[in-house]
Amino acid sequence: MSTGKRIGIVGIGAMGMAMARNLHRKGFPVAVRDIRSEAEQQARACGMQVCPSAASLARESALIIIVVVNAAQIDEVLFGIDGVVHGAAAGTTVMLCSTIAPQDTVSFAQRLAQHDIDTIDAPVSGGPARAEAGTMSMMLAAGDALLQRHEQVLDALGDKRFVISAAVGDGAKAKLVNNLLAGINLVAGAEALALGIKLGLEPGKLFDVICASSGASWIFQDRMARALKDDFSPRAFAHILTKDVTLATALADNAQYDTPLGDAALAAFRRTLESGFGALDDAAVIKTYLQEAQ
Repeated sequence: MSTGKRIGIVGIGAMGMAMARNLHRKGFPVAVRDIRSEAEQQARACGMQVCPSAASLARESALIIIVVVNAAQIDEVLFGIDGVVHGAAAGTTVMLCSTIAPQDTVSFAQRLAQHDIDTIDAPVSGGPARAEAGTMSMMLAAGDALLQRHEQVLDALGDKRFVISAAVGDGAKAKLVNNLLAGINLVAGAEALALGIKLGLEPGKLFDVICASSGASWIFQDRMARALKDDFSPRAFAHILTKDVTLATALADNAQYDTPLGDAALAAFRRTLESGFGALDDAAVIKTYLQEAQ
């Protein structure tokens, strides 16, 4: 860090808490804020400072990492009554790690600049386990000087850091392209595994075959391993990936680019939500296929 001030993290859900734990373990002073008291209690028990508002957190922090769900929540965190802009000093940096539309990222950066606050566009990937280990993938869009100012923190957060460009919004674009493919791969894997089950194959053996063969993908191995244990405790909520694929296909539409596989994956995720599985892990998409196969 460039100063002795704390790193502030707003949004300590699965990813945000894992990032906070990682930084705290590595000796960075961490302050947190969340609307859920149970999350704040957990952070306090780990020895982190808990702030009563985003504004008070901003007064304590040189770098503020935002890890909330969507653009509406970011808008409230940054510009609401007790938002970041009401506490942050000039020269503070906000790092946007949520998966949102690129135009929202650009808009937030422009509005923050009016308060002399810098923005790093920094969506992340890898899940809570990699976030806590400091091995996330990060898609960064910001100027070199700004990235260098926070190099120590970025190095602690992710060992796979990709500087997409200096243009804020390009990180968000890269993340949506990645998540479009992640969603397609997950739906395709769930569809194939459900077919095998429908055909009477032993699921565990078929899973092993696929993982060792040409049908393998990282997200298939990660998510279907949990599904086979009937473990749908959310590491990544089904409704979150549905949101991400929705944003990705909208981005493609705006670029006048057809994504038929993405559209099919989105339809499967929407059926998963309609079946009441939105609050489960996104591996629950296989529950939709198995339910429909009955």
